[in-house]
Amino acid sequence: MTRLGSVCVFAGSSPGARPEYAAAARALGRALADEGISVVFGGGSVGLMGILADEVLARGGPVIGVIPRALFEREVGHDGLTELRVVESMHERKAQMADLADAFIALPGGMGTLEELFETLTWGQLGYHDKPCGILNISGYWDGMLAALDRAVGERFLAAEHRRMLLVEEEPAALLELLRRYEPPRVEKWLGREEQL
Repeated sequence: MTRLGSVCVFAGSSPGARPEYAAAARALGRALADEGISVVFGGGSVGLMGILADEVLARGGPVIGVIPRALFEREVGHDGLTELRVVESMHERKAQMADLADAFIALPGGMGTLEELFETLTWGQLGYHDKPCGILNISGYWDGMLAALDRAVGERFLAAEHRRMLLVEEEPAALLELLRRYEPPRVEKWLGREEQL
């Protein structure tokens, strides 16, 4: 069982087109705060990330933000957090967020959310960490991405065991339970390497 003392949440800096996305961010914030789980996130006050942080703070939960100085100076930094760390680069931001978290969750988002999610998954695939990573698939938002990963398995660019590293649920409580039960795969990353030797 994975101890969930803190969870890093990747989320869009926009609220998205559907009210379900904001509702999911609030529901996740409630679930994390009610279970006493600290939240680590990108430090923004806008979009789904701001909605999530506000919900956790309103319920008395701790929230740590990590934001690059360039974004902070554009006045998108959240000024009501338990702690806001201002760093010099995106690389430093992601490294600190990863170090502070026991697990990772992605809400709907754009390129930044995708980049953070896949970098975290890749680090796990390569054995740099064994922390669980999941997504809340709200209104089928991630269906296309999941189909692309399934295609990668079928075309032998991704091991099925590594595909299963990405935990998928629609409800926060169910996803938190999957994160707790996560067991990292113990397989070779390089498919077909024995055929090339």
